[in-house]
Amino acid sequence: MPPERSSRTGMVLLGLVGLGLALVSVTAVASGGSARLLLLGGLAAAVLGFVALLRGGVRWARMNRRNGALTMAAGLIAALVGGAMSVQPTPTIAAAPMVIAGERTSDSAHPPSATRSPSATAAVTKSPARPSISPARAGTALGVLATLPVKGRAPKTGYDRALFGQAWADVDRNGCDTRNDVLRRDLTAYVLKAGTQGCLVLSGTLHDPYTSSTIAFVRGRTTSAKVQIDHVVALSDAWQKGAQQLSAETRRALANDSLNLLAVDGLANQRKSDGDAATWLPPNKPFRCSYAARQVAVKAKYGLWVTSAERDALERILATCPLQPLPTAAAFVLGGGR
Repeated sequence: MPPERSSRTGMVLLGLVGLGLALVSVTAVASGGSARLLLLGGLAAAVLGFVALLRGGVRWARMNRRNGALTMAAGLIAALVGGAMSVQPTPTIAAAPMVIAGERTSDSAHPPSATRSPSATAAVTKSPARPSISPARAGTALGVLATLPVKGRAPKTGYDRALFGQAWADVDRNGCDTRNDVLRRDLTAYVLKAGTQGCLVLSGTLHDPYTSSTIAFVRGRTTSAKVQIDHVVALSDAWQKGAQQLSAETRRALANDSLNLLAVDGLANQRKSDGDAATWLPPNKPFRCSYAARQVAVKAKYGLWVTSAERDALERILATCPLQPLPTAAAFVLGGGR
């Protein structure tokens, strides 16, 4: 390539570079200020001086090699100064007030205020403790529930039905076993077997409190199980909640207490098994208040405790009938017999 054409090409390239640097400089002034302008201008001067030093001079800038070296050095110094000026100091963030155990420490800049904002109060206020049941209504099941101890379920180890005495013993000594006493109390239109001194129930009608169904009871090997006598507080449940510490005589009384016995639908009784109020409730919802009240009465009478889940379940039921009276044994005296 001829020298003249090479010189012209170099000048064009330098002109384009200069134009680009000029445009960048204008943008820098508009957005970043003098520090960026000094940085970019220094870089441009350094490039120009380097080209003059390399090519022996830049004719259009009237710059020889010696001036090119000085220009490059000055441009580098200007670029370094501009770069240092453009570095922004890290802003200082004011420390937030220290909070220890829900309280703000006081200082001169932020003295403690007697009134807190709602958001601050919400942040430091502990969750309120679960309110206890008010025993304001003496004699109500809800009030007595509040007095029952709340503990965990003890192991079932050692449980045996025989530990509660002979099944359906004649504890009231009226000449009839407990099962027939309950059938005479809970059935209507019952028929007694002759020669049994008014004890043995042959048939009758049960208006089942658990299912709200009507069941025709007929004594027989395949029919008697349709009506069963339920321990409202199951003996296994009682064993795991304090009955282990009761005397054999007291456990026998619990198993035969009219307060703890109901004639019910056999299938419903089997489904209940030994569940407490936290695991099973009568399908007949209108009866649940009476059922819960009777469980509370039995546990209070025999000094048994409830689990927290059981207590919550009983409370939910009795909260719908806060005036539900606590049943007494006198209200469930077994009738009939001699």
